[in-house]
Amino acid sequence: MEDVKWLLKKWGFPILILLIAVMAGAVCWGKLYTEVEKAAEEVWKPPVEIKDSETITEKENNMEISTDSVYWFIPQSDDCLISEKEKEQLQSTVLSAAESVKEIYKDVIIADAANYSSGVSEFSSEQRKAVVEQLGKAGLISVEEDTNMQNPEGIEMFYADYLDGQDSMVTVFEVHRDGLIGAVTFIYRKEQLQTYYIGVRWKEGGMPEIQGTSVSKVAEITLTEKGYFIYAYEYVIAHASLRQYWRVEPLSENCRELTEKYISGLSYVNYNVLVTNWDSSNVEDILMPCMFEDIYRIYTGKNLKTQNWKIPAEEYEKIMTACFPVSVEQIRENCGYDEQSNSYEYEMIYASPYPPFGEVVDYMENADGTITLIVDGVWPDYNSDLAFRNVIKVEPFEDGTFRYLSNSIEKREMDIPIVRWEGINE
Repeated sequence: MEDVKWLLKKWGFPILILLIAVMAGAVCWGKLYTEVEKAAEEVWKPPVEIKDSETITEKENNMEISTDSVYWFIPQSDDCLISEKEKEQLQSTVLSAAESVKEIYKDVIIADAANYSSGVSEFSSEQRKAVVEQLGKAGLISVEEDTNMQNPEGIEMFYADYLDGQDSMVTVFEVHRDGLIGAVTFIYRKEQLQTYYIGVRWKEGGMPEIQGTSVSKVAEITLTEKGYFIYAYEYVIAHASLRQYWRVEPLSENCRELTEKYISGLSYVNYNVLVTNWDSSNVEDILMPCMFEDIYRIYTGKNLKTQNWKIPAEEYEKIMTACFPVSVEQIRENCGYDEQSNSYEYEMIYASPYPPFGEVVDYMENADGTITLIVDGVWPDYNSDLAFRNVIKVEPFEDGTFRYLSNSIEKREMDIPIVRWEGINE
């Protein structure tokens, strides 16, 4: 005991300092751990229970990790294939390109210029298209989800070099939904593939600045016969898509408009509208309660809201009979009608991982006023731009609404998804 007292007397102050350092380290580690957990939570949040409020849509769930944010969570490669001088040149080129379109951004509301994840807000599809086209006029490869890629031959040349085993580089400017620009440079050297990503954000008044850079290893790239450039990183972060993609070959404006009006928002994996052969004679085969959320959004342009998880029968039946050749009796028998409350129970759709999507690639305007759509199912996460093909007939009305009349689907590169749903009465 005396020895302990002597030690404390002689070494008490250093021990105190050591204890303080240990405690401070523990606090810092705790804060760091909390920040890591917080960052992880921001990458993906599990579905939460929502009552009497606006529902979560599949599209919103799939947007939890944007293309832009993916780059910041992919592990950095220690051995970059390009030199520091090449990086500086690329950054200078990207800033110059951003300067050339700053007039489009000068009146855009900045949500939080200091926070790259917030970026800018109120950036419309028309503004994104204007940025892409202006960058394209400058000879740069540029793209956004609703606009044809500008100068796509650069991607085709890079892919040809890659197949021939020749060193090559190509930079693609992608305009994201929030207005941020990502410049992705693909590098093939020493039989290795990498991307060097430069993110550009916007300060008040439309002034661009580099928000950061990222170097990542690429596992594979594919340029499909139909014209999709699909690539996968060696490391895939949790809850993100397995592969990223761009449509390289152009799609006509008419096909884009028809896709947006009739096909976007329909699911291949949650209900049977797209994966079952049907017409008025067997329309009951596609009736499922969960389909109403998407049909409501397509019909009204709004997200579905419910009270006590119930949808009034008048509203439900009006929309379903308008959109399909189906009777009220058929809807009530197959979609969970509750006679006591004169309503339908709401069944939420949760996001499905890596779902395919449809795009109109051709169409026919029929003599009776109907339109026949040729729709290709694109499934980038499985390297397929023609997983299956649909022929869908729709009947447009003068007020802008329309009715789905029939669907047929044919397997092409992949098996047709099977929707596993037991039904209301089983």
